Amino acid sequence: MLGIDQKALADLAGVSIATIQRMEMSDGNVRGVVDTLTKVVEALDRSGVELIGELYAGVPGGRGVRLKGPPHPPRA
Repeated sequence: MLGIDQKALADLAGVSIATIQRMEMSDGNVRGVVDTLTKVVEALDRSGVELIGELYAGVPGGRGVRLKGPPHPPRA
């Protein structure tokens, strides 16, 4: 979606690549330290990705992700 790799996301979020890899290998329920999850969510948000919650009104199909608008270039 953003065209970045695990290292770039890890750098943007200030976490290790191993942390990103563990999150990506999850079965749909990402587990981790709340502070770490928050860092990744905030990095995605700054990059223009919106996380859609299960109960988001107006979005059929439940949770997911989408771009907020035109993609923003990632900032290191």
